[in-house]
Formats: sequence, structure tokens, C-alpha cells
Amino acid sequence: MTAAATPDGPLLTELKWVHSMIRRNLQACRERARLAADGAQADALREQGRPYLARGPLLQLRTSCLQTCRFVHAHHGAEDALLFPAVRVAAPHLATVVEKLEADHRAVSQALDRVEAATDALGTPDDVRAPRRLVEALDELATPLLEHLSLEERSLAPVLDSWSTWPVSG
Repeated sequence: MTAAATPDGPLLTELKWVHSMIRRNLQACRERARLAADGAQADALREQGRPYLARGPLLQLRTSCLQTCRFVHAHHGAEDALLFPAVRVAAPHLATVVEKLEADHRAVSQALDRVEAATDALGTPDDVRAPRRLVEALDELATPLLEHLSLEERSLAPVLDSWSTWPVSG
């Protein structure tokens, strides 16, 4: 008989929930971008003209990508400003891990900026390669972002589980 798994504490549960949302949104953006790059949406854009962008799948793709990028930027900004300093105080032995997570944030931020730039070009009739460049930018984002999320969950789990509430700073 195996011991039942201990449920995660509320802070770790919330972190994992946010990360699962980021993972789902990234996957949805990648799937939609691949469809656009395969030509169906680009052909419809050329056939129907500019109004297609205003109400169609390319606008939805653009909106989804930009919302996901901005959410990840904000999430990482909050971690840098609030979570990581608290972890440094509560668990000084994790300083190297926190430094790695902060470095990941900088690398992911640059990849997010490339996704945003590729997203800005969507729907311009003169740029038929824009969907393909978006696929490439999302693919370049996926590996470091997904690895970072997993590392953060594994590394910070013991600290987050030891906190019943958010630590109050001095």
C-alpha cells in the first residue's frame, strides 16, 4: 500500500494553476498559428480583404498571442518583484536556483518580444510569411518557457508548501 500524496499548499496550487493556464494558452496559440501558416486563413484574408482581419481568425490569433505574452510578462514581473525576494529570505539555500529563474525570465522576455513582433505583422496583405514567422517565434518561445515553468514548480515547491499564507515583509 502506498501513502497518499500530500495535497499542495494554496500558494503552490495557485502557481501551478497559473502555469497550467500559460501552458494551455501557449499551446492554443501554437496550434492556431500553424493553421494560419498552412494558408487557410491567409487565403481567406486575401479573398475577403481587410475586413476579414477585423473579425476573423487572424484577429483572434493576434489577440490570443498578445494576451498570452503580456500575461507572462506580468506574471514574471510579479515573481521578480515579490516572490523571488521572499524566497531568498525564507530559503537562502535556493539563491542559485532563484538566480537561474531570474535569468530564465530575461531569456523568456526576449522570446516573448519576438512573438509580439511577429504577431504585429499578422494580417498585412504584403506579408504572407507573417504566420510562418509567428510559428517560428512561438516554437522558439516554447522550449525555454516550458522548461522554466517546470523548474520553478519543482524548485520552489518545498518553500511554497511551507507557507500557509504569503509572507509579510518587514
